[in-house]
Amino acid sequence: MSITVEHLYKSYGKQLVLNDISFSIKSGEIVGFLGNNGAGKSTTMKIITGYLNADSGHVDVCGVDVAKDPLEAHRRIGYLPEHNPIYPDMYVREYLRFVAGLYKIGKGANERVDEMIERTGLTREYRKKIGMLSKGYRQRVGLAQALIPNPDVLILDEPTTGLDPNQIDEVRTLIKEVGREKTVMLSTHIMQEVSAICDRVIIINKGKIAVDDKESAVVSFQEGNGFAIEAEFSAPQSLEALKRLENVLSVTESGVNTYLLHCSHDERERIFNYAVNSKVALLTLKLQEKSMEDVFRNYTKQNENGGENTKDECGETAGQQED
Repeated sequence: MSITVEHLYKSYGKQLVLNDISFSIKSGEIVGFLGNNGAGKSTTMKIITGYLNADSGHVDVCGVDVAKDPLEAHRRIGYLPEHNPIYPDMYVREYLRFVAGLYKIGKGANERVDEMIERTGLTREYRKKIGMLSKGYRQRVGLAQALIPNPDVLILDEPTTGLDPNQIDEVRTLIKEVGREKTVMLSTHIMQEVSAICDRVIIINKGKIAVDDKESAVVSFQEGNGFAIEAEFSAPQSLEALKRLENVLSVTESGVNTYLLHCSHDERERIFNYAVNSKVALLTLKLQEKSMEDVFRNYTKQNENGGENTKDECGETAGQQED
């Protein structure tokens, strides 16, 4: 495994932010890490990258114990935090060359910097000071610095924040390309981003893992809500006849000769047999899927206090620290 997280706990003052978090990510996976503000996403990522210590638990990156050997772990990780810490008074290429020096790349550093400038779409902007760039281009600089050391693992916290639609598409393409040879873990609030580039989804809620599954399984019309099946026939059908089918909970007419059947089980075969026995053509028979927005809302319902934040020992709200 490229990333292994076991029984992670973390508190800010009296507020428990991570409560027994465990998961693992294989090499070559692109994993979307989702959750409400304050759920613990950024804290988890900071602990994985060694920028924050856990209260207890174990994190292993590419066989390296992050707590015992953080410097070696850092060599394996490229990290783009949510609030991109870049120097506005430095020129783009100057800054990336500085980052290459921090990683002690040495010979070939200039070539590596130039490659990252091209891959992240900074070719027209690299002669400018970072402070002169738009937010979207500053985000690209952050992505370029994360890729400079050619890491095995890429941790991206809200990587497309501030980008316009064309830039978002370019960054998503880049992340997918990187994901062919590296492990990528990214947090995002853009559900379309998950469907577009992620192989797997992990949803964290109130400091616990709520979902850890393949995206195709997560978005199915299951998880306690049954199945919604759309059936289109060549002629009108009796709602009462359809309701009498086994495991059908309700039926609504959703179009011309088209019906939405809510079932406790996947009854597509039974509906097909009904059409055969009724001597009517079945034009459409499909299982409807939830959107990622539906799934996210289902697993990240706000707590009873309305999501109020409690202050930590430093006087900062944990909700503000987490995004």
